[in-house]
Amino acid sequence: MIKKTALVQILLSWMLVGSLLSAQKVTQIKFEGLAHLSPTTAKEIAGIRVGEEINAGKINTSIKNFFAQGYFKDVWVDQQGGVLIYHFKEKLAIANVDIKGYGSGDDGMKLLEGIGLKKGDLYDERRVKKAKRTLIAKLESQGYYDTVVDVSTSPIGESSMAIVFDVNKGEKIIIEEQNFVGAEELVQNDLELDLANKEKDFLGWMPWRNNGEATVDQLEYDAYRVKDVYMRHGYLDAYVSKPLMRVDFGSYKAKVDYQVVEGVQYRVGTIGITQDVKGLDTEDLKDELILKEGKIFNIKRMRKDISILEEEVGNLGYAFVKVAPQMHKDPEKKIINLNYVVQPGEVVTINDVIISGNDTTKDRVIRRYIYLAPGDTFSARDLKDSKNALGRTGFFEKVDVESQRISANKINLLVKVKETSTGTISAGGGYGSYEGLMFNASISDRNFFGSGINTTLGFELSKISTNYNLSFVNPKVWDSMYSLGLSLYKKEYEYIDYTQDQLGGSLNIGREFYRYFHASVGVGYVDNKSTINDTNNTLFNDYYFNLYNDQYKKSSLFASVSFDNTDDFYVPREGMIAALNFEYGQLDGDDYNATRYPGGFADIFKTSAKVGLYYGLEDWIDYDLILRLKGRMTTIISDDDKYLPIAEKLFLGGIGSVRGYQPYTLSPLDPTTYTRTGGEHRASASVEASIPLSEAAKMRLAFFYDYGMIGEDSFDEITRSSTGVVLEWQSGFGPINLVFAYPIDEKTGDQTAAFEFSMGSKF
Repeated sequence: MIKKTALVQILLSWMLVGSLLSAQKVTQIKFEGLAHLSPTTAKEIAGIRVGEEINAGKINTSIKNFFAQGYFKDVWVDQQGGVLIYHFKEKLAIANVDIKGYGSGDDGMKLLEGIGLKKGDLYDERRVKKAKRTLIAKLESQGYYDTVVDVSTSPIGESSMAIVFDVNKGEKIIIEEQNFVGAEELVQNDLELDLANKEKDFLGWMPWRNNGEATVDQLEYDAYRVKDVYMRHGYLDAYVSKPLMRVDFGSYKAKVDYQVVEGVQYRVGTIGITQDVKGLDTEDLKDELILKEGKIFNIKRMRKDISILEEEVGNLGYAFVKVAPQMHKDPEKKIINLNYVVQPGEVVTINDVIISGNDTTKDRVIRRYIYLAPGDTFSARDLKDSKNALGRTGFFEKVDVESQRISANKINLLVKVKETSTGTISAGGGYGSYEGLMFNASISDRNFFGSGINTTLGFELSKISTNYNLSFVNPKVWDSMYSLGLSLYKKEYEYIDYTQDQLGGSLNIGREFYRYFHASVGVGYVDNKSTINDTNNTLFNDYYFNLYNDQYKKSSLFASVSFDNTDDFYVPREGMIAALNFEYGQLDGDDYNATRYPGGFADIFKTSAKVGLYYGLEDWIDYDLILRLKGRMTTIISDDDKYLPIAEKLFLGGIGSVRGYQPYTLSPLDPTTYTRTGGEHRASASVEASIPLSEAAKMRLAFFYDYGMIGEDSFDEITRSSTGVVLEWQSGFGPINLVFAYPIDEKTGDQTAAFEFSMGSKF
């Protein structure tokens, strides 16, 4: 809309020159006062050409066109003979935009930029008013009421200005009470489960509790969420009104009421599938479904069954299969008969794979884990496996793989990832009364420079210790199915009674088989030297001499096979991890005790295995409960008449075996000295149930029961068990587990640990 002043100036201009316009032609067009438009662009906007007759209507239209650009406060035209002179008075430019009182300044600036208000733009009062409304609406959606936004401007020079938005957030609305009037069959905790607006919990200020803060913009959708809860419990005819929120503006406390009519609860009657896809058996498909005849109807499980059918048909190349459920209710019998109609569409091939969101990880690294390539026939199972494989890398916080239809029988795969922190860099120092001045540094990255290579380099120096370690694992050498791993370490630490000195390393190569399997072979070497600091100390008996004075070299051959089809690196909800490892080691060293061990050091054959089963129950109970079953076993075979060093033996206790006992403190004892000698057979098992605490904080709580056994000649010479809880936190520094454990069958002499923690662990 043209301002009144501009319209008046247009009329006055034409009153002065109107008599001169008759049949006169344009000889030249000039523009004065332009800054944001070039003369060439201005001529295009004006729409008037040299040589045309001067026409008042055309000039009026050209002025309107210039005002429509939004750059000008005023536009007018002078005529000097056949010369038209356009005069422009441009709006002031925004030199700076500042926002105060809106939490993170970056969030506020992004919000303003989204509506076109940023540094370098021209000042537009309409946009400023829109920005005020947007800020207030955004804060109201976060639960703030009576928000006030003041806008002030100040000139900077003659052509620009600064804008300051001063935000007073007002008060948070807290839902103190929420009622579901008419609800009898379902309890409030069930009905509130998925709501954006919930009644304040006791101790609601804690991260995993609900603080009751209202999100007003979600209120209208909460009624649909309550309705969905009823449909998950078989109440298909349930009516849920829009919520009525009443706010006490003295305390900003609110009460929310829903009116509910539950209706009858339906059970599943008959289930049928109508399909004519070659290669599919209808009865086999019915066996795959979650909903069963006679069970209470659950809309969420029906949606899951639709997904199962779509995946089964999609495995045959039908990317755009549609499964339409036909629902026939019988209110008298309180049953609902279901029939799934399968419409497969056409067989589809992959046109291209398009990757986005990877700022660090290289495209080729992501493509390694995608089992569909251009030209392949679509497979729903391959699509799912690709997403799970990317999740198992640990490179990404979020992975989405979607299909984009480009024709009736071709699609693009859109792989969208959100990267997570995969590397840590640390450096530190300090002073200890025992260690003296200390300095340490390390760098590790599971995805080194986005290459998919796992690297670690670190060192620690002090008066009594010198430690170095280097490891390198490339899981896909030259994007092949082969892997390569190398590790080296040097450790020297001076304890009070003895000095430990180890130099070691390993090299292995492996190959992936059948998508989920990996096998590897390798070699290793350890030079172990432990020396007594004071050999004249008479307190050292034969046992301590053996323990502290072990000096030997070990050359090893390794072989392993592993299986992993889980869906995530840190918090898997489905799948299994399993591994079987073998080591054959030859030990060589001085026979320092020829009388007791005339054969010298023993060779060893070590077998270890582990398995982890993960099962998420959300599809069954509508709650993110994850069950985990883990087991570990290790056994050593060695020559009975030869010496097996303490460092090669097995110990139990702590994270990874039986929590609640100090690490490595459960072991067979020497009958004379009652000191721990280690065992040759060890096994442990854990049962865990993990529940969410705070999705925003990425925190979960796991309840566990551990059982372990260890022995010299058999597994069950020593048995222990424990229970407790683990606070699992996916922090910015990596996964952190805080363990609170209770030993169930503690024995005299056991060293227990009520609290432990770990960082970066998996399995």
